[in-house]
Amino acid sequence: MSRLTALSADSTHGTFELDLGGHEARRRAEVFAALGDTWDPAAALADETAAQRLLYSGLDADQQATYDMLVAAGVLPPTGQD
Repeated sequence: MSRLTALSADSTHGTFELDLGGHEARRRAEVFAALGDTWDPAAALADETAAQRLLYSGLDADQQATYDMLVAAGVLPPTGQD
């Protein structure tokens, strides 16, 4: 929904409001439709967590120190394998 909410006295300037709520709801509906009925968010999250653990496994001492520094700084989330 959009509307003109204010207009200057000489009608040269106005305030236009655009409500994106309906557009956002439609966008989200399209995303879920594209994901399909078989998409399992819990399984997707578990797979993402497993992939992150695998990515940061087997680090040498220098790599582990860098990883630990980045986790401590909040740049990377901890993987729970400490």
